[in-house]
Amino acid sequence: MAEQRWDGREAGGAGERARDAGETRGRRVRDEEAHAWAELVGAARRTVSDGLVVGTSGNVSVRVGDTVLVTPSGVPYDRLTPDDVTGVDLTGRQVLGTLVPTSELPLHLAVYRTTGARAVVHTHAVHATAVSTLVDELPPIHYMAAALGGPVRVARYATYGTDELAENMLRALDGRTGCLLQNHGTVTHGTSLVRAYDRTAQLEWMCRVWLTASSVPGLSPHLLSPGQLAEVGERLRGYGQRG
Repeated sequence: MAEQRWDGREAGGAGERARDAGETRGRRVRDEEAHAWAELVGAARRTVSDGLVVGTSGNVSVRVGDTVLVTPSGVPYDRLTPDDVTGVDLTGRQVLGTLVPTSELPLHLAVYRTTGARAVVHTHAVHATAVSTLVDELPPIHYMAAALGGPVRVARYATYGTDELAENMLRALDGRTGCLLQNHGTVTHGTSLVRAYDRTAQLEWMCRVWLTASSVPGLSPHLLSPGQLAEVGERLRGYGQRG
């Protein structure tokens, strides 16, 4: 496949700034990376159409071998093309493309360095973000919390794009595949982009359910016990089609 090039003129000069900083990488994009990039762009566009982000907020990444493909900073997802592949190694060094990677790169890399994840989705979903401002843990309002490893924790607030935020996130993710970021949004990961995205959608839905139930005057929602969640977790191990 031909080398991937982007001149930066259609997205506010981001690609040109990367070149000026000497960050251009010229190795060829492998077929597996090109396929993964197409899936990544599709998922990023879906975060907008599903109302999980506004504009270019949020970000998506996929790991292919030791390369992490990630959405670039400040580029509208509907303007990304196959020639815009943006990739870094696990140290954060850019190895593919000229577009500047997302400012939340430390968050994504922290997940890949500490888990077996192959994809990460970060959103600013409305209901999840609202919940992150109210509690330290999403109350177990629905049994699908078990699909994320248990009650979803809220990572303590830190400035976006910082190592501090990444560290806070890792603590909240311990034993989980998703968490909330205080006054910020959500992070989910999975062994595939489909799984990571489904967990994002499920987390936002659970937050919406809890907010809705909690808003009824004079009533408090019934919550599930640790034992009930553990039972569901066991059942989910055998969920779905065989083979």
